[in-house]
Amino acid sequence: MALFLLIFAVCLFVIGGVVLILLFSRTPRYRTEPKQLLELFDKALANQVGENEWNVVINYPIRHDDYLEGVRRRAQHLMQEHGRPWQLAQGKPLLDKTGREELSALRSHLASHQRLRERQRSQP
Repeated sequence: MALFLLIFAVCLFVIGGVVLILLFSRTPRYRTEPKQLLELFDKALANQVGENEWNVVINYPIRHDDYLEGVRRRAQHLMQEHGRPWQLAQGKPLLDKTGREELSALRSHLASHQRLRERQRSQP
């Protein structure tokens, strides 16, 4: 009987510990920041980004910043309209000429918006 109680207590302790850990642990969150989008856009414009890297960042919704979500959606739309991922294996760019021009404009807009935000934060 003592062995049964010992095994029962150990199992109860392990299961209770796992339940407590699961109750108090948070789900990891991934936050896309403007710097990451700018780096991705720079890589895309320099023909150094792969389709997987593009899709990982652009297809993940941004819930903490409405402006960044709009930029992400615009980049996603650019890929749908002007994307040529099948030509990456041949060393050609991810986007066609029009798509690269629009991505360059989007990148410039995001960079200027980010500079404005940083300037507003630094002023008291």
